[in-house]
Amino acid sequence: MTITGAMEKPLDEKELERKLKKDQKAREKEEKRLKAKQKEAIRLQAQAASDETKKSDKKQKKKGTPDENPEDFVDPDTPAGQKKLLASQMAKQYNPAAVEKSWYSWWESSQYFVADATSSKPPFVIILPPPNVTGVLHIGHAITVAIEDAMIRWRRMSGYNALWVPGMDHAGIATQVVVEKRLMRDRNLSRHDLGRDKFLLEVLQWKDQHGGTILKQLRTLGASLDWSRECFTMDEKRSKAVTEAFIRLHKEGLIYRDNRIVNWDCSLRTAISDIEVDYCELTEETLLEVPGCSTLVQFGVIINFAYPLEEGLGEIIVATTRIETMLGDTAIAVHPQDERYKRLHGKHALHPFNGRKLKIICDSKLVDPSFGTGAVKITPAHDLDDFNTGKRHKLEFINIFTDDGNINENGGPQFEGMPRFTARAAIIDALKAKKKCQITIIYTFSIKGLYRGTENNKMRLGRCSRTKDIVEPMMKPQWFVDCSTMAKAALDAVKTKRIEIIPIQYEQDWYRWLENIRDWCISRQLWWGHRIPAWYVTLEDDEEKDIGSYIDHWIIARNESDAILEAKQRYPGKNYKLDQDPDVLDTWFSSGLFPLSVLGWPDSTADLSSFYPTSVLETGLDILFFWVARMVMMGMLLGGDVPFQKVYLHPIIRDPHGRKMAKCLGNVIDPIDVINGISLEDLGKKLEHGNLDPSELEKAKEGQKKDFPNGIPECGTDALRFALISYTSQSDKINLDIKRVHGYRQWCNKLWNAVRFAMNKLGDQYTPPAAIALCSMPPLCKWILSALNKAVGKTVSSMEACKFSEATSSMYSWWQYQLCDVFIEAVKPYFNQSQELESERGACRDTLWICLDTGLRLLHPFMPYITEELWQRLPQPKEACRKDSIMISEYPSVVQEWTNDQVENEMETVLDSVNKLRSLRPHTDIHERRPAFMLCRGVDIAAIIQCYQAQISTLASVSSLKILTEDDPTPPNCATNIVNKDLSVYLQLRGALNTEAEREKLRKKRDEIQKQHDTLSQKMNASGYREKAPQSKQDEDMKKIAALLEELEIIREAESELESNN
Repeated sequence: MTITGAMEKPLDEKELERKLKKDQKAREKEEKRLKAKQKEAIRLQAQAASDETKKSDKKQKKKGTPDENPEDFVDPDTPAGQKKLLASQMAKQYNPAAVEKSWYSWWESSQYFVADATSSKPPFVIILPPPNVTGVLHIGHAITVAIEDAMIRWRRMSGYNALWVPGMDHAGIATQVVVEKRLMRDRNLSRHDLGRDKFLLEVLQWKDQHGGTILKQLRTLGASLDWSRECFTMDEKRSKAVTEAFIRLHKEGLIYRDNRIVNWDCSLRTAISDIEVDYCELTEETLLEVPGCSTLVQFGVIINFAYPLEEGLGEIIVATTRIETMLGDTAIAVHPQDERYKRLHGKHALHPFNGRKLKIICDSKLVDPSFGTGAVKITPAHDLDDFNTGKRHKLEFINIFTDDGNINENGGPQFEGMPRFTARAAIIDALKAKKKCQITIIYTFSIKGLYRGTENNKMRLGRCSRTKDIVEPMMKPQWFVDCSTMAKAALDAVKTKRIEIIPIQYEQDWYRWLENIRDWCISRQLWWGHRIPAWYVTLEDDEEKDIGSYIDHWIIARNESDAILEAKQRYPGKNYKLDQDPDVLDTWFSSGLFPLSVLGWPDSTADLSSFYPTSVLETGLDILFFWVARMVMMGMLLGGDVPFQKVYLHPIIRDPHGRKMAKCLGNVIDPIDVINGISLEDLGKKLEHGNLDPSELEKAKEGQKKDFPNGIPECGTDALRFALISYTSQSDKINLDIKRVHGYRQWCNKLWNAVRFAMNKLGDQYTPPAAIALCSMPPLCKWILSALNKAVGKTVSSMEACKFSEATSSMYSWWQYQLCDVFIEAVKPYFNQSQELESERGACRDTLWICLDTGLRLLHPFMPYITEELWQRLPQPKEACRKDSIMISEYPSVVQEWTNDQVENEMETVLDSVNKLRSLRPHTDIHERRPAFMLCRGVDIAAIIQCYQAQISTLASVSSLKILTEDDPTPPNCATNIVNKDLSVYLQLRGALNTEAEREKLRKKRDEIQKQHDTLSQKMNASGYREKAPQSKQDEDMKKIAALLEELEIIREAESELESNN
């Protein structure tokens, strides 16, 4: 395996300075590119306006209107932090770069994001899951920001004292790995070459250099975070909280030090958490690259070998996937009821390489007699199950590895110093070589040797997600948290609904994990992180001088001064040396305190009093246990209450092919690239500036070419946010397709044009009324307000239930299918110059303004930029005190007076009729207007059609519309469609009627209605229907059957007429 930079010459000071200057120039070039892109967007905006002006010159001359000035469509430059200056005219097309400019800095400088701890408003609090300080936000972070900002803006507009706290995580292992890779690649240095203090300076420089990237990304995404409360997990206040938590937990006996099995990374030489272990399933022999190994290593096999028995009793065969661990075997376990081995109970096997006696023990908990030979080798220091077995049987624990994965002196002189996977092959060879009679004091080895073969074996192999090294279970002295009592409290919190988990199916995962929780290893052998507040006392007369040799020599203290004071009290008159534990705490320890520490704990602060517990914890479902559960456990113990009342788990974002996003696949997406757009070439350049090895880099570039052959188109922040939230309806995974995001960017253009239309029709002199006379409004206006009311109600109820995709669906449907497609199209005739429509025209203006004002406020939490820009252009009511920004205006609520079920039912029939008429148009000339007829079978339906006749004509684009009764003759040369039993529609085709096509259309309709009739009849005739179904349901079904029969009769009449006319 290639080790990048292994043979490179270290950079001298001048070369290093040139390298840093080169990196700085690259960053400046990128900033210039973004600025140039913004200028280009403004130029294109002006150009589009100019082009549109040229196209409409002839129309303007005919109308006598003055020429347009392209500069009137371009926003003036706005000083940073001031309210955006808008162009005098709306641009002809939506441009996300132009729209999103300037608003955020004004919101921030106006302190709209700041919460007040003294406010009497009800609090609504979210803690942003802290991203890693040295990374950049990817699309997974973007969905977190989109959902949380939608919640916080909604609650802020709904009258809550909304607080959204930003923070960043020091990310111990992730940050250290990144910096170590950079050091090796750029300067051919390891952290050990530098030493701890100098290495930490390198990390801090890296943090200062790259940490600001995340802050810029969050602002670009429109995150309305309270920046006055920004924090970092290793700042002074958070560090104080971490130390205090450690001391309190230790004082209560919940933190202890012990020698136990941990996940060990031999490359990093540290214990790692479960979340940092990636598992791959192997089904057969597989050769894999392993860091530090020059050849591929064999996995996916099980190796059988024999241990000789003492007293000439023969041999016992065992099997293992890690043959190297046999050097640390201290026993062999069999099932107590296994007849094959009853004669061996209490006997011993002999280790072939060191003569160690291995006792044959009985253990029904560990051994399955039907698996393999029914005999299990026990390596208590290198396997969790074996460790527990060793504890039960008081076995010897022998560690055979050094921290970097070589065989130590306990492995014997034959293998000492070998890397573990080199030893793997050497041990197999040594077992095979036991062929000659080798006499020991007790036993003579057999002539055939001890190796018994290798077989394919299904196995789950753990690799460190950071280094890709094979995780080694190893017994190490570490600090642990006893989680049992805290886990029980966390379980009860969910069971008693003090905490609600959404989606609810993850409650069972919560119970399962906490009911089987193990103690938590919280120490890490890293340099970047919170130093453990523990000091070791080495007494002058101690036999063992290594740190940690005596478990009772540890002192837990807030600082070194306190540790010295306690040492003097504990060991009066003795000479000693005091050393702080070199290890640091697991990153999840400080993250687990975040809801408390960001609000000032352990101090009694106003924030802690006002905002704890927080309202909602929104995060990815993959860290439900590693972070969420630990916050609950630590929050309840140290804060006295649950840290949040709801947990919302969003799906994990994958690429369009369903693959997990990974840098080495080239499918990790920077949200800023979706917002601004980026070429394929520039995507590749970004990879080159990353930490990928050459082989990974080429693979990643190939992945980019496949997924983004033309780069990523500019979509804008609003479209990205809306798309991500709309995706949350998908189970536990999101297969992200950029085309869908770009579709919402085009939808933004629809919103833009709706407001442009309104501004044109309202006119410069329009003033919205303080109240509306609903009773005198046309039915169309009543309908759109009733539909808006439903959209408002559905959106609010969906937000309260954390059904965010249903909220986006409700808003999208109203804006797209009801306001834009129906209302705006239907009211256009009202805005001609006819005096007789003046009253209706006024009502339509008022209704249009109400719809846009309410609809934009409804949409704002999801699309903050475009809604602010469009809302600022709307006319303001004279006597109303409108807020300065949409984000602090009132969120819409249901207006009971607007609800009108009758009008909605009528419009449902009207729109169904329109769709049926549209479907009759020949595909060859769908734009030609033709005469239409509507056959009404009854007075009520005739009255409805008469009322909406003008709207039907407009929406169906017919040249004329005549209402017929049952007494009128059927119009000739017409295609027909049936709306319902009371209504049929006809479109005159003037000789273009395709009789065969019409006949087929009627046949399909008849089959469809007949199928509905048969299904309903079968249900009504089923056994028990009359006894079990409520009478109201039976009456309803009878009406449906009657209506279906009537429709079938109408279809038969239509078929007869078609035949008679031909």
